[in-house]
Amino acid sequence: MIYSREVEHMCPVAKGAYHGPAPIPEEGKWVQVKENKDISGLTHGVGWCAPQQGACKLTLNVKDGIIEEALIETLGCSGMTHSAAMASEILPGKTLLEALNTDLVCDAINVAMRELFLQIVYGRTQTAFSEGGLPVGAGLEDLGKGLRSQVGTMFGTKAKGPRYLEMAEGYITRIALDKNDEIIGYEFVHLGRMMAAVKKGAEANQAMKDATGTYGRFADGVKYIDPREE
Repeated sequence: MIYSREVEHMCPVAKGAYHGPAPIPEEGKWVQVKENKDISGLTHGVGWCAPQQGACKLTLNVKDGIIEEALIETLGCSGMTHSAAMASEILPGKTLLEALNTDLVCDAINVAMRELFLQIVYGRTQTAFSEGGLPVGAGLEDLGKGLRSQVGTMFGTKAKGPRYLEMAEGYITRIALDKNDEIIGYEFVHLGRMMAAVKKGAEANQAMKDATGTYGRFADGVKYIDPREE
C-alpha cells in the first residue's frame, strides 16, 4: 500500500464501533451482505441499447451468490435474439459480480444485468420476503403454459387508426368493428397451444382451430378485418 506524504505524517486516531452493512431482506431473512455468497433472490432487470432499437427483460434466480437460472427475453432487434442465446449459456454458474463484469454481447442485455444487479444488492428482489425464495425453474412461470413471452404488438396511424397484431392471448387474426368502425373485440390464435398440439400429432389446421379464441364483443362485430392485410 502506498500512502501520500500527508497521510504518512498524520497521527493515528482509533476508529469507533463497526456496525457492518445494513441488513437487507433476502428470501425471508435479513442478511448483512459482505460477499457474493451472501446474496440470494429472484428478480428482473430491463435494459436497452444506445440507439434504443431493442430492449431486454432479464430474469435471474440467484442462490448463495451463484446464478442458477436465467431467462432472457428480447424485443425489437433480430441480432439481440442471438445475443440472448449466448447469454443463456454464459450466465448460469457465474457469481453476480462475474456476471456484472461479463460482456453479454448485446448492450441491452448488459444494461438489464446492471439494473437487475441493483435490485438484488439493495434487497429489492421479487422474493425478498418469500421464505426460501423460489425454486430453480420458477422463471418459466412468467411465460405461461405455452412457454412464450408475453408480447404486445400494436400499430396505429392517424390516417387509418389502430391495428392490434399480438396480445397476451396470442397472434391476432381478425379485429371486430362496430357500425362506427370502432374496435370491439378480436380473434386470436394461442401459438403456444397450437404448436404443442402439432408436436403431439394433430393436423395443423385443426390445431389452429382448437387454439383459436376471441376476446371482447367479437361476435357482435358488424365488420371483421385482418389487421395485417386490411
